[in-house]
Amino acid sequence: MDTSQLAPFLNHVLTDATIPELPRHYRGKVRDNYDLPDGTRLLVATDRLSAFDLILTALPFKGEVLTQVARFWFDATADICANHVVDYPDPNVLRCRRLRIMPVEIVVRDYLAGTTSTSILSMYKAGRREMYGERFADGLRENQKLERTVITPTTKADQGDHDAPLTPAEIVGRGLLSRAQWEEASRLALALFARGREIAARRGLILVDTKYEFGFAEDGSIVLADEIHTPDSSRYWFAGTYPERFAAGQRPDSFDKDYVRAWVAARCDPYKEPVPPIPSEVILGAAAAYIGAYETITGRDFALPASPAPTLERIRRNLRPWFAKA
Repeated sequence: MDTSQLAPFLNHVLTDATIPELPRHYRGKVRDNYDLPDGTRLLVATDRLSAFDLILTALPFKGEVLTQVARFWFDATADICANHVVDYPDPNVLRCRRLRIMPVEIVVRDYLAGTTSTSILSMYKAGRREMYGERFADGLRENQKLERTVITPTTKADQGDHDAPLTPAEIVGRGLLSRAQWEEASRLALALFARGREIAARRGLILVDTKYEFGFAEDGSIVLADEIHTPDSSRYWFAGTYPERFAAGQRPDSFDKDYVRAWVAARCDPYKEPVPPIPSEVILGAAAAYIGAYETITGRDFALPASPAPTLERIRRNLRPWFAKA
């Protein structure tokens, strides 16, 4: 989608999804959450863009893209792992089961890539070869395919805090998960990643790495939560240009939030320095990239509204049935 088509929507972004009529509001980095009396939870995806443990900006239609891409992947992987989906009351909203969330985030990686402090590329550049309980060989190049798929788990940090790397031995030794739980979560994560990699390849994409969040149902079974294979939780590259760009030492073509992360990282250390204002052309370019991700992954066109209108008003209309129940 051309950025000129998105320009009229530049200032019509959902940055705050506070709805006073709904109970037990919790604001996450990207989603506003409401716990309903019936035991379900409403996840309202805003247009906020989070990276480097900061809210950097907001992108038109990002929340809708996240919700609908995750919907595609939840449907495509339901035979591998149960998920928390109940229904979708609005294009930006998922109603889901409440779970006891696993205190470990599981990141699956196929390439030596990343920009954050917990990425294997950042640690590798700093001289680390033992990471996340894995040994990496000397002489690897940035964005190189790994010999095998690896899991790099981290702690689940609160907003504004940093995730911390973990090894499987630490996860079990600290009692975060039992050995059986860790083995099952690892098995599910690798199976989900394999399905994602297969479908992405059919779309001309490389699924480089992704983050999974799991929870526990009342019977103790593991359930997939949050989101799956979205441009926020995953890194995608275009398969057609990857070999040439890798050979030339160039950054692979992508449409994930690295678009903004790379712009920021080139201008400051976002963990230590203020982030400069992000120009509108970068915001619109990133929004177009998110919409492109939706269209490429799902094979469907993204329909823009006829004219700009407040997203929160539409969401409130669609969630009104739960106001009286709150």
